[in-house]
Amino acid sequence: MSHGVHAVQHEVQHKIEHDGQHGGGHDGGKGSEASRNKKVALLIAVIALFLAFSETMGKSAQTGGLSYNVEASNLWAFFQAKTIRITTLRTAVDGRRVDIQAVAADEALKAAMTKQIEGWLGTAARYEDEADPPEGRKQLMARALDAEKKRDTALARYHHYEVASAAFQIGIVLASATVITGMLVLSYLAVGLGVLGIGFMAIGLFAPHAVHLF
Repeated sequence: MSHGVHAVQHEVQHKIEHDGQHGGGHDGGKGSEASRNKKVALLIAVIALFLAFSETMGKSAQTGGLSYNVEASNLWAFFQAKTIRITTLRTAVDGRRVDIQAVAADEALKAAMTKQIEGWLGTAARYEDEADPPEGRKQLMARALDAEKKRDTALARYHHYEVASAAFQIGIVLASATVITGMLVLSYLAVGLGVLGIGFMAIGLFAPHAVHLF
C-alpha cells in the first residue's frame, strides 16, 4: 500500500478518535456523524483487505512471470546450442562422404568412415528428438513455448492485479475523504471502485487474457 494511502487512513483514524472523544454523543447530529464515520471506517477496512489480496497476488504473478521468462530464455539458448551442434555434425558428415569417395579402393577405411558417419547422424538425430530426458530440439522448443505461454499469462494477471490495486487505493482515499468532508457521494464512488477492483481481480484470476489493457 502506498505511503499516501497510509497517511490518509491515519488522518481518518485521528478524526474518528477525536470525534469520539469530543461530544460524539451530545446530540443527534454528532451521534449520526459518528455512526456514519464508523460505517465509512468499516468500508475502508474492507477495501484495504481486498487491496492486500490484490497486491499479494500481483507480486506473486510478477515473480512467476519473471521466473518463466528466465526459464524460456534458458531453453531457447539450449535450443540454439543443439542447433549449432547438429549443423556441425551434418557438415562433418558431408565432409566425410567426400573423403569416402577419395578412398573408395580401401574397403577397411571406407567401412570405418561409413560407421563414423552413421554415429554422427545418430547423434544428430538424438539432438533433434530426444524424449527422455526431454532435451532434443523438438522437446526444447515445446518447453520454451510453454514457458513463454505461462509467462504471458502470469504477466497478464499481474497487470490486472495492478489495476485492481489502483482502484482499491483510490477507493480508500475517496472513502477517507468522506470522513473529512462529510460528502457521502465519495463513499458511493469508493464502493464503485471497490467493486471495479474486485472485478479486475476476478479477471486476473480466472480469465487473464479476456481483457487487454496493455
